[in-house]
Amino acid sequence: MTTVLIVDDQVLIRAGLAALVRAAPGLEVAGEAATGEEAVELAARHRPDVVLMDIRLPGISGIAALERILADAAEPRPKVVMLTVFDLDSYVFAALKAGASGFLLKDTPPERLLAAVELIAAGEMLFAPSVTRRLVETFAARADPDRHRTTGLEALTDRETDVLHLVGQGLTNEEVAGRLVVTVATVKTHLNRVMSKLGLASRAQAVVVAYESGLVTPGSRDRTG
Repeated sequence: MTTVLIVDDQVLIRAGLAALVRAAPGLEVAGEAATGEEAVELAARHRPDVVLMDIRLPGISGIAALERILADAAEPRPKVVMLTVFDLDSYVFAALKAGASGFLLKDTPPERLLAAVELIAAGEMLFAPSVTRRLVETFAARADPDRHRTTGLEALTDRETDVLHLVGQGLTNEEVAGRLVVTVATVKTHLNRVMSKLGLASRAQAVVVAYESGLVTPGSRDRTG
């Protein structure tokens, strides 16, 4: 059973999401919160598998709540999906950087939302890598041109760096495996080591690090292999 914590300050949206999750086989509502503070408290108490959380909340923001939830959680940490009104919300990049596993528009059709919850609970990305890349490129291009900094990449092996570079390009595990002529399992192992060494909570966060470190630049093409 996949447990879901629902966080939204609008009562009707929160109730609608809760009803939808309760009606879906294999899903269970772990709790409902109206503020970021409540979300942090309930996440620690119930340890949900997935958190559906509005990116804009009263009090502490959804992004601040996301950071606290992931920082306080024991392994396996919950997958946090941010809810937003606009697909290029200015907060989306910050949410990915903070460790969100993806995002959903609030007008997402019910069947697609449920499928997304199941997908993210299984450890996959919520949206296509190409969408992640588009988001990161959009907001990385607007960031401070001096944003590039040391992010611990020196701790990675050459092959781990190759994997991070290709993931940053928006490739799937299968595509990375094809480029490097290794198995998908090997790619997953390298990516897990990258995330562990860099203290990352999600694949999307790894993409952000690839951009911020300068390993990948907006509009660049693959140079590996």
